[in-house]
Amino acid sequence: MRGKWSAAVVLGLTAALTTGCTLVGGSNEDSGGTVTLVTHDSWAAPQQVLDAFQQQTGIKIAVIKKGDAGALTNSLVLTKANPIGDVAYGVDSTFASRALSEGVFESYTSPEADRGPQRYAVDSEHRLSAVDLGDVCLNVDTNWFTQKGIPAPTSYGDLTDPRYKDLLVVENPATSSPGLAFLLGTIAKYGEQGWQAYWQKLKDNGLKSDSGWEEAYSQDFSGSSGKGPRPIVVSYASSPAAEIGDDGKPRTKALLDTCYRQVEYTGVLAGTKQADKAHKVVDFLLSQQFQTTVAENMYVYPARQGVALPAGWAEAAPQPQDSASLPADQVQAGRERWIGEWRSLLGQ
Repeated sequence: MRGKWSAAVVLGLTAALTTGCTLVGGSNEDSGGTVTLVTHDSWAAPQQVLDAFQQQTGIKIAVIKKGDAGALTNSLVLTKANPIGDVAYGVDSTFASRALSEGVFESYTSPEADRGPQRYAVDSEHRLSAVDLGDVCLNVDTNWFTQKGIPAPTSYGDLTDPRYKDLLVVENPATSSPGLAFLLGTIAKYGEQGWQAYWQKLKDNGLKSDSGWEEAYSQDFSGSSGKGPRPIVVSYASSPAAEIGDDGKPRTKALLDTCYRQVEYTGVLAGTKQADKAHKVVDFLLSQQFQTTVAENMYVYPARQGVALPAGWAEAAPQPQDSASLPADQVQAGRERWIGEWRSLLGQ
């Protein structure tokens, strides 16, 4: 999903440039060159913001996309001896423990980190800094349920009710970051002893699993962006913000009682030969100027405190306050086993 770059951001950057203010520390007099940012396929940043950063620091950001968060993490691990970039963005909380245990990132404490990102710290060595939050939740097509005269589900447990048979589509946790987050959410809800029984009930109730978010949301989901037959999908708490109709009302709804907190991080890749410039890119990703763009461009919540969300999000996509999560060490210890058990259970 993509949004529009707001006029407020344009005006803010214009003012910064015309008054001589810098977006991040340093100036183009003592820096320069190109820093390679390795990221996921959902990366989207206004070119004007990147150009403003280059004008202020002399640093050009070259972007390499490496699939979703799981594929990105795998690529960084496989190339850690000869890193393919200087900075990475998009390793999320479901994969952070693997990247850290493999030594992919080096320590760096950004002066911008104490503006909010430190709330989501996963590493005492400060190898990762939080950029944004993308809570994974069940989404429902509210129009579909209204037209059918069926109450929409509100919880995990509702999905096993026969009235919702053949209505749910999820993503495979082996190949999809939101799919893995949803699996972890059910483990947090039902525990090690109960999650498989829950998934068996979902399977018996006609669950469909797709390889990734794009297929599930755009092809199988019946919501405004999708044309499929299923009105319940695993997506994000922010997804309804992209489904606002001409009447100004969202046509989908996230079930906030089913959300799992997914945080996306940035960090300096171990082995970079231009660490000082990489530090400035990390500072930039945590800066007020960049953080004001993440909601409208990547449909995630900024990690920095005090960054206003776009108009309409308060109603369509309020940020969840009580999302579930599991400790990073527990995810690291159980992730591959849980995925294997899920695949055996679902026959995938």
